[in-house]
Amino acid sequence: MFDGPEPIYLQIARQIRAEILSGDLSEEEQVMSTTQYATTFRINPATAAKAFATLVDEGVLYKRRGVGMFVATGAREKLFAEHRDRYFAEVLRPALDQADLLGITPAEIVDHVLARDVAGSVRSAGPAATHPPTGETS
Repeated sequence: MFDGPEPIYLQIARQIRAEILSGDLSEEEQVMSTTQYATTFRINPATAAKAFATLVDEGVLYKRRGVGMFVATGAREKLFAEHRDRYFAEVLRPALDQADLLGITPAEIVDHVLARDVAGSVRSAGPAATHPPTGETS
């Protein structure tokens, strides 16, 4: 499950973020303990603890003393906002810069996007359903 060059604790944190974004983990829901993670995935408990500490620092999880780790209220909204900002900065901005270099007009881009929607592209009930367009391009 955990492979690749990225440290395992970062992979765990990414997995938990993805579960929150997808709705598999709800706000105020308890997450697996570090011991459960260590046993389930056969990793060092300190590795799981480091992932949880990262998520606590980000405000995605919080600890209830003596009970465990829970998904923070507003975590999903926070993650959506961060991912949207990153999308605009890291994906859309470079794509628009490339379009400028190629002489592609904004109208052509809009036409292409609208044609994609008309062609029946599948949209999830994720961020688009809970976050109307803001008009910002970062």
